[in-house]
Amino acid sequence: MMYAKYALVPLVALTSCAGAPMPAERLASAESAVRGASEVGAEGTPQASLHLKMARDQIAQARSMMGKGDNEAAAMVLARAEADAELSLALARETSARAEANAVMQEAQSLRQKSP
Repeated sequence: MMYAKYALVPLVALTSCAGAPMPAERLASAESAVRGASEVGAEGTPQASLHLKMARDQIAQARSMMGKGDNEAAAMVLARAEADAELSLALARETSARAEANAVMQEAQSLRQKSP
């Protein structure tokens, strides 16, 4: 009976050392966020473009880590990539909204000047 306990020790040690699963969902989510930011036109806004580039670089870094079997670190890098892509999207939308608001304000001012 005592030998049975010791026989399980290597088995438990092997399973606890097994690598983290490949973060496929995290990768897909980060890539989707990058596509979304790109489609909104993040490349046209300096700050948004910077965060979009950072997200793309982080995805490339995570792919390299996954290729080396470092899935846990890759998952963390992909979380940062997704956050940067989402920030890029928000910055691009903000720039667009500000431009639209400025256009409306100018139109309103123009109408005020024309009215008696």
